[in-house]
Amino acid sequence: MEFFRIKKDIPFMRHAVVFNVISLITFLLAVFFLSTRGLHLSVEFTGGTLMEVHYSEAPALDTVREALAKEGFADAQVQNFGSARDVLIRLPNRDGSDSNSVAEKAKGTLASVGGPAAEIRRVEFVGPQVGKELATDGAMALLLVIAGIMIYLAMRFEWRFSVSAIIANLHDVIIILGFFAFFQWEFSLPVLAAVLAVLGYSVNESVVVFDRVRETFKKKRQLTTPEVLDHAITSTISRTVITHGSTQIMVLSMLLFGGETLHYFALALTIGICFGIYSSVLVASPLVMWLGVSREQFIKPKKEKQEAVV
Repeated sequence: MEFFRIKKDIPFMRHAVVFNVISLITFLLAVFFLSTRGLHLSVEFTGGTLMEVHYSEAPALDTVREALAKEGFADAQVQNFGSARDVLIRLPNRDGSDSNSVAEKAKGTLASVGGPAAEIRRVEFVGPQVGKELATDGAMALLLVIAGIMIYLAMRFEWRFSVSAIIANLHDVIIILGFFAFFQWEFSLPVLAAVLAVLGYSVNESVVVFDRVRETFKKKRQLTTPEVLDHAITSTISRTVITHGSTQIMVLSMLLFGGETLHYFALALTIGICFGIYSSVLVASPLVMWLGVSREQFIKPKKEKQEAVV
């Protein structure tokens, strides 16, 4: 399915150096912010108090947040859980405060907001050790996904494509983390899930372009390597617009109407989709060219038949 078809190939590779310089600067800025500011980790990673509260009528979450902020819980996370009458509250650990006293103080605040209608159904304490294990497991999941993608691409294409795609994907991940470090947005488990989703989503675009590169090498033998890459990217633009446009509409609906629960999850996906298109087309493809991809790597030489000796 195509919305449009571009007859003349766009010379992307002519500006490959400029695109990659922009990517390098963005990547280095992201690394700088990560190393200097770090990530603003959520309760899942740092430890804290988790409370589930049930109301007889759907409460105004902003009112609950304001009440908790007045009592000193400015970093409290308040979101609906299951239904509009069930609220999940995450309170981060504070130095010099006991978890039990934090929970009791929060219960009093919630009672003042909801009155007798506020029913505390569950109170759990997440220790720093549990948060550390979650962070370690999350990093391990990220490494395993990267290794799996590299093995898959190396088996399906060739090592040049595998290396290029992994560099482009890591470019996307680091930039997402750089945004969260610069703006100090909260990095939670849903955001980690969004980062892992972006890895798979971005590599899908790279696979489509690489597959068209391989096909073009076999069919259009008169084209040079930069021209083959330009043709492959140009011929997949319509598909890129349809796929990423449809996905972005869905993600934007979560970002605008999903509330606090889905806000940072959708924000990470939005950043990942935008930079995923950029990296798959304007980072991975030039890297493949510079690593020395050629037609001979895809076309097997014909074997000459030996004539039988009489």
